[in-house]
Amino acid sequence: MAIQLAPVGLTPGGLLPYHSAGVDAGRGALAPPEAEGYFLLESLLDAFRSNPEIIETKKALRQGVVRQLLSGIGASQKTTIMASLWDGNEGSRPWLLVTHNAYQAVRIYEDLVTLLGPQDIELFPAMDTLPHEETSELENQGARARVLARLVMGEQLIVITHFSALSRKTMPPELLRKDTLRLCSGQEIAPAELVNHAVNLGYERVDRVEGPGQFARRGGIFDIWPPTTGEPYRVEFFGDEVESIRTFEPIGQRSTSQDTKLLIWPTRDSAGDVDGYAIGELVREKAAAQAIALRGAGMAEAGDRLEQTMNEMSERLEQLGHFPGRDQFMPFFYDKAGAGMTTLLDYMQEALVFLDEPVRIQEYGQAAEREIAETIMANIERGFTLRDELDIFAGYDEIMNVIEYHDTIAMAMLPTQTRGQRPERTVTFPIRTARSFQGKSDRLKEELQRWQQDRVAVLLLVHDSEQAHHLSNMLREEGINAVHDPECRTPLEGGITVVSFGKLESGFECTQPRLVVLTVHEIFGRQEKKKRARFANEGIKISTYTDLRAGDYVVHANHGIGQYLGMKTLLVAGVHRDYMHVQYAGGDALYVPVEQVNLLQKFVGSGDDVPKLHKLGGTDWQKTKTRVKESVKEMADGLLKLYAVRETMPGFAFAPDTPWQAQFEDAFIYEETPDQVKAIAEIKGDMEDSQAMDRLLCGDVGYGKTEVAIRAAFKAVDNGKQVAVLVPTTILAQQHYQTFLDRFADFPAISIRSLSRFQSPKEQKETLKLLVQGRVDIVIGTHRLLSNDIIFKNLGLLIVDEEQRFGVIHKERIKEMRKNVDVLTLTATPIPRTLHMALVGVRDMSVIETPPEDRFPVRTYVTEYNDGLIQEAIQRELARGGQIYFVYNRIESIDQMANHLQELVPDARILIGHGQMSEDMLERVMLDFIDGEADILLCTTIIESGMDIANVNTLIVYDADRLGLAQLYQLRGRVGRSNRIAYAYFTFRKDKVVNEVAEKRLQAIRDFTELGSGFKIAMRDLEIRGAGNLLGAEQHGHITSVGFEMYCRLLEEAVQELRGNYQPEPPDTAVELPLDAYLPDTYIPDVRQKVEMYKKIAAVRNATEAEQLAVEMKDRFGELPEEVANLVTLSVFRARFRAVGVQSISTERDALVIRFHEGVTPDSAKVQQLLRQKRPRVTYHTGKGVQLRVHGAVAMAQVMGAGAAAAGLVKVLQHLADALGA
Repeated sequence: MAIQLAPVGLTPGGLLPYHSAGVDAGRGALAPPEAEGYFLLESLLDAFRSNPEIIETKKALRQGVVRQLLSGIGASQKTTIMASLWDGNEGSRPWLLVTHNAYQAVRIYEDLVTLLGPQDIELFPAMDTLPHEETSELENQGARARVLARLVMGEQLIVITHFSALSRKTMPPELLRKDTLRLCSGQEIAPAELVNHAVNLGYERVDRVEGPGQFARRGGIFDIWPPTTGEPYRVEFFGDEVESIRTFEPIGQRSTSQDTKLLIWPTRDSAGDVDGYAIGELVREKAAAQAIALRGAGMAEAGDRLEQTMNEMSERLEQLGHFPGRDQFMPFFYDKAGAGMTTLLDYMQEALVFLDEPVRIQEYGQAAEREIAETIMANIERGFTLRDELDIFAGYDEIMNVIEYHDTIAMAMLPTQTRGQRPERTVTFPIRTARSFQGKSDRLKEELQRWQQDRVAVLLLVHDSEQAHHLSNMLREEGINAVHDPECRTPLEGGITVVSFGKLESGFECTQPRLVVLTVHEIFGRQEKKKRARFANEGIKISTYTDLRAGDYVVHANHGIGQYLGMKTLLVAGVHRDYMHVQYAGGDALYVPVEQVNLLQKFVGSGDDVPKLHKLGGTDWQKTKTRVKESVKEMADGLLKLYAVRETMPGFAFAPDTPWQAQFEDAFIYEETPDQVKAIAEIKGDMEDSQAMDRLLCGDVGYGKTEVAIRAAFKAVDNGKQVAVLVPTTILAQQHYQTFLDRFADFPAISIRSLSRFQSPKEQKETLKLLVQGRVDIVIGTHRLLSNDIIFKNLGLLIVDEEQRFGVIHKERIKEMRKNVDVLTLTATPIPRTLHMALVGVRDMSVIETPPEDRFPVRTYVTEYNDGLIQEAIQRELARGGQIYFVYNRIESIDQMANHLQELVPDARILIGHGQMSEDMLERVMLDFIDGEADILLCTTIIESGMDIANVNTLIVYDADRLGLAQLYQLRGRVGRSNRIAYAYFTFRKDKVVNEVAEKRLQAIRDFTELGSGFKIAMRDLEIRGAGNLLGAEQHGHITSVGFEMYCRLLEEAVQELRGNYQPEPPDTAVELPLDAYLPDTYIPDVRQKVEMYKKIAAVRNATEAEQLAVEMKDRFGELPEEVANLVTLSVFRARFRAVGVQSISTERDALVIRFHEGVTPDSAKVQQLLRQKRPRVTYHTGKGVQLRVHGAVAMAQVMGAGAAAAGLVKVLQHLADALGA
């Protein structure tokens, strides 16, 4: 029996990202959590520790041997040796490993985390930009600051870094200690002083803390998220005393755990509080002297530019404190403080230094030093920066001179030496790289049996415990002594094969101990699935769009479209209440009580068009609403009928997955996102059903739709069926064809052909002939596939990409093909969750909302256009072999811009593409660019959709302020399609006054990496487009006339009504009592958070929910004032009385009046019981609608005094609600 090696249960055992668990006595705010459920490769390390060379190396370290060279080792052999030497290192010294580049540093870091756990391992990254570039790199700055902070705290860490990261200097350790603020419970410090300290340390003040480097203050509540911790902290004050410290989760803003201490570190590894005025003056002096030198060298323009730029910078230093580009003045910060700049090595003066391949460090280090010097010198000559910026980088020799004072262990495959690294002890380890079995089960079985006979221990490392369990069972069936041990604690002794899970870069064979380690790379012939942990502030799902600002357009369910002018606290009949002020046509004002906030929705139409305001009390709104309602009902009826007809259509029932399918899917090099997994399962379920599939797969560009479609295609071919992939453009056909060829490379028996204008008539004819014969399994083409001369032998699956881009005739032909084959339609415009829910049971839809985790965030820069920056950006991309999109949206002068770019970068190959070119010419340009025939594609916004080139990782947009937010977002989606860091530069012209709308757009695009409100707006803009694509142009118009939320509500009601499931919500109960019940500005100053809380209060349905809400508000904003407590209490009664049909609760003279909705009659037995009681006296009236009156209730409450009055009324309401069964 052969072993089936197609892996089962492909969920890789991901590494735990660094995540602070908060403060403990030893580590302050920097201790990572215990890695629950995280098993280390303990038995592997135990076996290695018995190696004589390991024992001797440890002994040499204890005896003070300063330099050692461990040779003959590579990849995971190095990290396993390091981990065997570590031994917890308690009370010893930190370790520093230096390698040559960032990629290798990450590989080593991941290996060591697998071997030793994440607690003591840190990665010290490089900065991606130069100090003078006006950009923010919060993630890298925060990571660097965290490492330095942990070292200053005295933690014994293993720090992994590379030359470029090590060469950039940091603030001195003594200043980092001085700038750090220590807080503990019971400490006296004024909240205002804490705010000033946070600003000086580079924290950004916001209304709501959602990402590292932010802080917010609300009265006695102070929220802050140090970049050194994995979660934000909340400090609550009583006066000037710290009453409590707790962590909270950033999405819901609820506290999660109590703490007693908090360390607030700087947000970056450069200066904290500095004298901006003194440094500003020094900058001016330096700039004046350098400008004179430039003019003397014949570079007058550069001299003028330098003085002007540095004058502006000096003003920023004096006024702003922290700002992007400030780091260029680091040399001046520390001279003034009496200390010099330092490197990471100054924080690790006692460290043992490991040098990974010293020769390569020297090569890379010297090259990086030259490149940085050349780049900065070029900027100096153009007048962009001061010469002092050169001092921020340490050269290779400077770094090696410091390392010479450390104990060092060099690790290399070959025993070569570099300057200053003459070893006192050299060891060659008896280890070699493991052979690869490439998924060949018989070869693996034979080797395992041979190793078992030779008493060699074997450790097999696979993705996860389930897969390990599966593999060990199969090996045992083959007579191999295999043990499944997820904790990897079984001793690795002769003849045993241990199957565990873990992620090492590669396997190896060792003669002492007699041991073989094989990873998925050697077993299955492929690399570990690529996965990258996200930053905590990335990928927050957008589920609500409650951001409401003064000036926004809103839709009131009963009055139509108006403009929201803000929230007002009004005094009406001696009672304070909050109202939302909405202005209608003609200046009419509507004050909406906050408890009716659910009647208002933010108007979202399409594009930047200003909607027409309705007249208050007019009939326009009702007419529009009725018209849309009828249209929506008609459309829903059509969809339901279509759905019913399709359910009766016979289709082909595909068989369940085969081992071939599992093997094919496992070859996908990335880890599937949860949404991808769900979509794949839904599509396979449809295919295995006897009814014909007709499913829509929605997901943004790059979210993995193509892979889902490819798996469906494989399933069809595996069942003997043919697959047609229909795309709207020749370029897409070519891209899909290449993608399919790459994915099916391991299955050469599957025949894939392309059919478009790029194939010659002879090739097309050949394809048609093979299709009829059934000798083509998958055909990918444009509308040519819809021609009448195309005949399939056995078509089973039709995949349609972007159906909305086909014409009416083509759509009719697709409809015909739909009758008896399974159809999967893909769309790149996202479909909103609300619309998706409205169409449940009408349209089979799968939605992919989660982006792939292997993607790096796109570094987004919004800046004034300058040639130096553009030249630098282009050269940086060309240096790493990449390509560039340069978006220039003016066809009349695009040729001049091409000439200008050619002058800037003479070596670059430039192609021009725009919409006025003929289709053939444009396609040729695009294909040449895809094939790497050019470095820069200078084009209009035509690249906004459909272009997918992994090698393009720099985007430059000229006049970005002239583009819409959705366009900017779509353009940015064109880069960052691979595991390289991508750059997007949105530029506007110097000295141009950017209007407020454009400024907001650019601010929003800058925040995209952290998914701020701008992202929500852009996504909504795209979703409107998606809704139009899905439902048709006419419905798109209706969405614009009533707003998106109202449209979705009407659609959902229509669908439910036609299905017989519609149950209208009971109308709200208005509560108007002589009690102050509102959220004062002193309690929640931020209007957006106030609206958010009012929405939550309006949604309260019972006392438990109200209690939970009160706890949340106390946690987030402090103790509830009386008016807030009243508001929460009344929300419970509003919900209870709503359930029994009460229209309003109010007071008249001294009576409490309960009015019921028209047509509602309370339970007569319960009313009779109420009428029989003496106190309070209740009467029942039916004249103008049904009402109950509680006499003397107000007078009784007033006698009791203000606080007690509320309690008195509450008591009466409680009694009435109970009596009525509410």
